[in-house]
Amino acid sequence: MKLSVIGTGYVGLVTGTCFAETGNNVICVDIDAAKVKRMQKGEIPIYEPGLETIFQRNIKQGNLEFTTQIKYAVENSDIIFLALPTPPNEDGSADLKHILDVAEQLGKLITSYKIIIDKSTVPVGTADKVKKLIAKNCKCEFDVISNPEFLREGMAVEDFMKPERVVIGTESDKAKEILNRLYAPFVRQGNPVIFMDERSAELTKYAANSFLATKITFMNEIANLCELVGADVDMVRKGIGSDSRIGKRFLFPGVGYGGSCFPKDVKALHHMAKQNAYNFNVLKSVMEVNDKQHTSILNKIEKKFGKKLQGKTFAIWGLAFKPNTDDIREAPALKIIDALLKQKVNIKAFDPEAMENVKRVYKDKIAFGKNQYAILKNADALIIVTEWSVFRSPDFEQMKKLLKNKIILDGRNVFELKEMQDQGFYYDSIGRKLIE
Repeated sequence: MKLSVIGTGYVGLVTGTCFAETGNNVICVDIDAAKVKRMQKGEIPIYEPGLETIFQRNIKQGNLEFTTQIKYAVENSDIIFLALPTPPNEDGSADLKHILDVAEQLGKLITSYKIIIDKSTVPVGTADKVKKLIAKNCKCEFDVISNPEFLREGMAVEDFMKPERVVIGTESDKAKEILNRLYAPFVRQGNPVIFMDERSAELTKYAANSFLATKITFMNEIANLCELVGADVDMVRKGIGSDSRIGKRFLFPGVGYGGSCFPKDVKALHHMAKQNAYNFNVLKSVMEVNDKQHTSILNKIEKKFGKKLQGKTFAIWGLAFKPNTDDIREAPALKIIDALLKQKVNIKAFDPEAMENVKRVYKDKIAFGKNQYAILKNADALIIVTEWSVFRSPDFEQMKKLLKNKIILDGRNVFELKEMQDQGFYYDSIGRKLIE
């Protein structure tokens, strides 16, 4: 099939590349000419495991191309995906400017039947708005579909190629038949393609992300309570996770969720409820708890070092909001760094993928190391914020020699308590017993 994807951010690039991998001809469009030029040369602008290989393969095979010309893409495709940013406004609502601007352009360019698909996360009613804007200037037949993505950063290629489900919002029989064929290679094992109306599909994405954010936040609250009553959150997690009604996933406590999806989508769903005179109390609590969860580490620092931290040096392992990505949007690490810099603390940091992005934010305000050990020398303590696999089995003897004090403040519960006790570290983690 002939497809175009307008927007080559995280969602757009994964979508376009994975569709090309199944033999479709895909044109990716972006207004950033420099970025397009890089991609035409085979340079991938994001880090996502497994993506670069199929990205370069499909460019070489001619299935994947890049352009700044939306007119060219529309003329040479039958299905047009809108994978444009929908950043939050100050009130939490999604900013639809980019999508609506493109919709207006499409109305002037479409001359034969097209399927326009909202792949971005958009509020309920967006498909109707897009349809109206296109119809204003277009006299031919077209369908506007909602097809939300459910990609996990760090697992996006696998999630796209083997989706647990595909949600498609349309009541058009013509579009259903075409999209069934488009997605057939991805659901050969029998996972469902679920058709519903556009508004239900739009709400499904917000409901899914907000539910998962709520699950994480609940476990963070449980972890905070565990520390007060002397319980172990790992034991509680195993106890409730074995219940099939609850499940084992998204039960790991930490310093809060981040990224481009959960914070934005929870705010947008809460705002959507307010617009309809509904008080979504659960989401209000989720936002409040997550906004302050990063302070759990700051409290542990204060508990060990007191309130006056000026001149102290802390090493930080992990800057991305989660492992296997270079994404630092809403990352808890940045909130922790900001708070420590205000107290004139020296910070040295390492992350396997996200350091370049963080350098653009802080410039020379913090130091960076070539590996996880390079930043430990003479540090007063190590703070772990992202649970990269490379941190899980370190050389503890080397760490002891490099650190000024054998102190680890772990915001992701990377290490076992007994191991820390045997190694002789002061070890303060989330929702577990303090090892002194």
